[in-house]
Amino acid sequence: MSQARPTRIRSHRTETTDGVAETERASVDECPECGGRTRVDAAERVCRDCGLVVEADRIDHGPEWRSFSDDDTNPKRTGAPLTRSRHDRGLSTEIGRSTRVKGRKRRRLARMRTQHNRARISTKRDRNKVYAYTEIRRLTGALELPNGVRDTACTLFDSAQKESLLRGRSLEGFSAACVYVACRTANVARTVGEICVEAKATEAEHRAAFDAMNRELGLPIGPTGPAEYLPRFASDLGVASDVERRAGELAERAVAEGIANGRNPVGVAAACIYTAARERDADCTQQEAADAAGVTPVTVRRTFVELTA
Repeated sequence: MSQARPTRIRSHRTETTDGVAETERASVDECPECGGRTRVDAAERVCRDCGLVVEADRIDHGPEWRSFSDDDTNPKRTGAPLTRSRHDRGLSTEIGRSTRVKGRKRRRLARMRTQHNRARISTKRDRNKVYAYTEIRRLTGALELPNGVRDTACTLFDSAQKESLLRGRSLEGFSAACVYVACRTANVARTVGEICVEAKATEAEHRAAFDAMNRELGLPIGPTGPAEYLPRFASDLGVASDVERRAGELAERAVAEGIANGRNPVGVAAACIYTAARERDADCTQQEAADAAGVTPVTVRRTFVELTA
């Protein structure tokens, strides 16, 4: 007589319409403190009986972007934003390198990468722009400048290239000059010496590029005043706020009385800080003020004599 095969009883989990099990739903809706029911209030789940916050800062599993024009009809991922610091505004693609690919496939990807780079930079004009933009990004990173200065410098280089100002001049000089002009327009205190120390260009190459842009493009910049360098020098010297305030008053007086005319504004700013420190009995020597500004103590002393006369 054949034996009957044992029947296996499978337990099925009843799920709601949104795919959550009933047991899990019950554990979520129940307060762990008093066992009462919970309610969802904005981004929090609160117990109705004891007021315990069961869950806060719920995870939003939706997209991390917003489309204000066609949010419902065209919900697509748009990629990285456009940027002026790339020659193609950041719309190009790159073929990366991987250590997992071996043999023939790796050599094929290397050939594809070479051909892709040649197609992406097809003309000498684009090649010069790529090199200059790379130098501008390196300079702004080394000088710890904001992204707005970087984008302004790249836009300025594009304008200089369209006006054919690069012929006979170095790309490094134009990159340094564009960063300097961008700092001037954004009221960021950076001297020519500080930029040329980090740049691959000399001060002569920087001056030639700056003169060409100022002559042909009509740059909207005026003479630099000593007051623009006071906050940075005061921070480097570690002087008090009252000394910096007094130095600002001395800088305004130097401009009004003509003491700053024909002088390096960096040296005038250092002399104003040194004079204010002497008046407030602060610890600041001529050598320290000159080192912070990158000038000689004689430059500081000459302006100090006229401020105290």
